[in-house]
Amino acid sequence: MVKNIAAEEQIPSHFLAKILQQLARKGLLKSSKGPTGGFCLKVPAKKLKLIDVVEAVDGLGALDECAGGDPECTSTASCALCDRWKPVHSRIMDFLGRITIADLAKESALKKLKQGKKKAPAKRV
Repeated sequence: MVKNIAAEEQIPSHFLAKILQQLARKGLLKSSKGPTGGFCLKVPAKKLKLIDVVEAVDGLGALDECAGGDPECTSTASCALCDRWKPVHSRIMDFLGRITIADLAKESALKKLKQGKKKAPAKRV
């Protein structure tokens, strides 16, 4: 399963396996070992939001730190870069908190269906 997904997504299988293990440790996936083992969602796809996945893998701390790395920058006395970053940060957090895994799965299935209906380009002879 991991090797198939890794090949399809063109990422190293060991990298994907580590991410899946981390998601299992955080309680978002269930894992089963053995020749028929694998991973499945522990949380319903309609309830699992992207922000949950980002938090489980990377944490949200980096998104809350100063965008320019200024240690003196705070929420009450922000630097010029963070003043510009705040609206972008707000939109990112809103997006991550709104979109679910079910939403992504549905959009992916629709995209694949549309791509399948397109005719293959004519071959040059």
